[in-house]
Amino acid sequence: MLGVERSSRAEQPKPSGRISGLVSMAKSGQGEAFGLLYEEYVERVYRYVYVRTGRVEEAEDLTQEVFLRALNSIDAYRDHGKPFSAWLMRIARNEVASFQRRSGRRPQTELTEEIEDRHNGDIVETTERVMALEDLRVAVGQLPEAQRDVITLRFAAGLSVADTAKALGKRENNVKVLQHKGMQKLQVLMAPKYPELSQRQA
Repeated sequence: MLGVERSSRAEQPKPSGRISGLVSMAKSGQGEAFGLLYEEYVERVYRYVYVRTGRVEEAEDLTQEVFLRALNSIDAYRDHGKPFSAWLMRIARNEVASFQRRSGRRPQTELTEEIEDRHNGDIVETTERVMALEDLRVAVGQLPEAQRDVITLRFAAGLSVADTAKALGKRENNVKVLQHKGMQKLQVLMAPKYPELSQRQA
C-alpha cells in the first residue's frame, strides 16, 4: 500500500539525470529500470486517471494500460525537450480519451513481472484520500475541457507548468492562463470544503 510519505515524495521534482538514465536502461531492455520508472510515476498517473474517470477499478486498469503502452513504445521516446513525465502523461491522456469513447467494461490487463504493482494494486491508501480525489473529480468535471486538462495534469498528476505545456502541446503562458481561470472556478466550487485552495493560486 502506498504510504502518505511516499505519495508526497512522488509529487516532488526528480533529478532529470536519474530519470534519463533509467529511460536509457529501460530502452536497452533492463526490466528493472522500467520497474523503477513505474514506481516513480504510478501515483501521478493513477491520480490523473482517477480524476478523469471517477471509478477506482477503471482507474487501476487504465493506469496499468498506460504503463504497458509506455513499455511497448519506450524505444520510440526521444527527449527533444519533452521530459519523460510529459510523454507518459500524454499517453495517459490518450488512454483516458480512448476509454471515454468506448462503451462497455474493459478487460483487465496484467503488467509483466518486472513492473507488477508491488503494493497489491491498492494505490489509494485511505478512504480520506479517495474522498479528496472524488471531490476534485466532481469539481474538475464542471470546468471547460482545456481548463480540465491543465488542472488535472498540474494538480492530480503533479506536473510543472513547463511539463504540462509539453504534454498538451501548448505554450507555457497559455497553460498559466488556463490554470488561473480553472483555479478561480475551482475555488468557488471547492473552497467551502477546502479553504486552502484560495492560497494556492499565487
